[in-house]
Amino acid sequence: MHQALPLSEYLVLSRGQWDEHLSPEEIQAAIDAFYAWHGRLVDEGRMRAGQRLAREGRRVSRQAVTDGPFGESKELIGGYWHVLAGSLDEAAALMAQNPTLACGLSFEVRPIDPERASAWVASNETPPARS
Repeated sequence: MHQALPLSEYLVLSRGQWDEHLSPEEIQAAIDAFYAWHGRLVDEGRMRAGQRLAREGRRVSRQAVTDGPFGESKELIGGYWHVLAGSLDEAAALMAQNPTLACGLSFEVRPIDPERASAWVASNETPPARS
């Protein structure tokens, strides 16, 4: 008997902008296809709801609170989604089926770390080792 692997949660960041040559009708068709695809995966328990992000925002640092966006336009994050998969490769393969890829968007897929942060464990926030 084959036992399924436990599913882990992955955060998907939607990046980029629509291809400039696309008409509003072509973009809307991709959006409609995305929501149909996403709804099917939510129903199957493979994705959880996410949201688009509004255009405005703030960056908060110890120096100041400043207006966004926060990177170059090619780095824009347009929204986030949650994928449930047995591995990072499986989550990426699922996102490779996203209908909006053909229209200029891309997706960053990141495992969600279930552990609390610790100063003694290397993480995304840990500076590189000094030489």
